[in-house]
Amino acid sequence: MHISLSELERQIASVFEANGVPATAALSVAKSLVAAEAAGQSGHGLRRVQAYVAQARSGKVKPDAHVAVIQPRPSMLSIDAGLGFAYPAIDIAVDRLVPLAKSQGIAAAAIHRSHHAGVLALTVERFAEKGLIALMFANAPASMAPWGGRRPLFGTNPIAFGLPVPGQEPIIIDLALSKVARGKVMEAHQKGTSIPDDWALDPDGNPTTDATIALTGTMAPAGGAKGAALALMVEVLAASLTGANYSFEASSLFDDQGPAPALGHFIIAIDPCAAAGERVNSRIQLLAEEMSREEGVRLPGRRGLGLRALALQNGLEVDDSLMQAIEKLIVRH
Repeated sequence: MHISLSELERQIASVFEANGVPATAALSVAKSLVAAEAAGQSGHGLRRVQAYVAQARSGKVKPDAHVAVIQPRPSMLSIDAGLGFAYPAIDIAVDRLVPLAKSQGIAAAAIHRSHHAGVLALTVERFAEKGLIALMFANAPASMAPWGGRRPLFGTNPIAFGLPVPGQEPIIIDLALSKVARGKVMEAHQKGTSIPDDWALDPDGNPTTDATIALTGTMAPAGGAKGAALALMVEVLAASLTGANYSFEASSLFDDQGPAPALGHFIIAIDPCAAAGERVNSRIQLLAEEMSREEGVRLPGRRGLGLRALALQNGLEVDDSLMQAIEKLIVRH
């Protein structure tokens, strides 16, 4: 089916509202999932709706969670997502961090008792649009072993970076520390398709092209030992510093079994002019221009921004069977 982004957001929000999620939170979740779909990140998009709803129904995610915020230091926020969906807590972090970072030069938010953080690029982009540099770290249920090991201990643990570029779209970097995001393996499992043999390892530590077997094994780290080391760094920032569960303590994001995942996210927002003054803007602009001089160079994040712009203008093509499955999730009284 062909549908506009606004109508798709409305339909997805109505599904969550029908399953006990308050209207504001339902729209926050819907906007995030639709934006991920529009950016070409379908593993974090509409295919998550069924699992999200199942978890809300079982209580693994608290549908009517209350987000609580405290400010223990002048430039630090501690945000309790209340075992609910991550997106309402992230919305509050964005709203509160922007003025803090502009007044203090740098500010951070530590989010705990949270859920799937989705496409981190979409969060850091919101800061970049306000003229701030942003870094975001998130842990995820264990799916990757420390270098040399076979037992899952770290999640795919993504990192994102947003950089405002005067007169241009921002530069956005978003990468999982596994070879690919685990959502891509789940998507292949749902579709019944194979995966490349360098994406994941079976339980014995051997490469596999079977997505189902891959989900019982471990994800291959990006860059080998370097990716595994960075996953440890993210684990500390996203879990240790926030008070969240470690990846090996968190339950799956793909089913409705077990306790809440209670994951963590750490966001840093920086005023780029705080130390070097306004000249930093022309320096960043120069860097972007130098990168763009060479034919074939594409600045990070531009593909996703372009896809979303096209989807905003032209709408999205969504698989009929997927929308039918989502529509069946509406609880009719």
